[in-house]
Amino acid sequence: MIDVELPPGTDGQSVVRSFAACLASVTEVGLQEVPLPDSDFRGAMAYWRSWLAGRGFGLVPLAQPRKFNWPGYWLAVLDDEKAVLLFGTPSGVVLSPQDASLLGRPAVDLSIRNGFVLASLDARVPQTAAPLPTLRGEVVVIAVAESATDPMQSVDQARAVTGRGLDGDRYAAKAGTFTPTDDKLHGYDLTLIEAEAVDDVGVPGTRNLAYADARRNIVTRGIYLNDLVGRRFRIGDVECIGQRLCEPCAHLERLTEKGVLRALIHRGGLRADIISDGLIEVGSTISTVD
Repeated sequence: MIDVELPPGTDGQSVVRSFAACLASVTEVGLQEVPLPDSDFRGAMAYWRSWLAGRGFGLVPLAQPRKFNWPGYWLAVLDDEKAVLLFGTPSGVVLSPQDASLLGRPAVDLSIRNGFVLASLDARVPQTAAPLPTLRGEVVVIAVAESATDPMQSVDQARAVTGRGLDGDRYAAKAGTFTPTDDKLHGYDLTLIEAEAVDDVGVPGTRNLAYADARRNIVTRGIYLNDLVGRRFRIGDVECIGQRLCEPCAHLERLTEKGVLRALIHRGGLRADIISDGLIEVGSTISTVD
């Protein structure tokens, strides 16, 4: 997403202008490219659907927007005629052109009238035949918490248990905030985040985010974690497989600092499964397994 301010216009059209700004932000195009018709919201929606269709996208209305969550962007119109852009599970506001005080506000605290997901009209997954690069980095911090909202504690080493997580951590004990009820679900054993991403979190008026406060088990340096989705890798002698990105959410922002949700979009780290037991230590090498 990109920063987009509320375009000028009459107060009666502020929700139309705000929604256009949110569209420009999430599609990362200039605001001047987004249609800004002289009409009410319903009429403007017809223009936006046509404009997006020409670019291979559509706006899908949500049947129950007040209960909606998913680890991506979505747009909402509030009962007080304000349009916002949200992200994460649970979702929080990452752009609010009409009211900056809403930034970081959890979706559950908003009175949402309408919700929309921006979706591609082509569901094909691109296939690449290029060889995958060898990736390598190191562990700089290991952190665990005994229960869901306890502060994360840094440790020098931790034992990884296949299919469970790190000894002493809430997810290994099945006591995490997002621990699934179905043991067959993947991606809950281990979370990782790049030290470089945490270093870049600059939230005006607050302290710098400490590595352990990112609430991930492993903080790495020198490796691009997003490229580990779907790949096998080792942390020392422990073998893991990357399942999906560990996107930030309103829950993380509530436990840390205002602005963290927005700052870590697509840089929130990796969710992985542990597929062999072993000891992980600070300084352990992380490397891909071809």
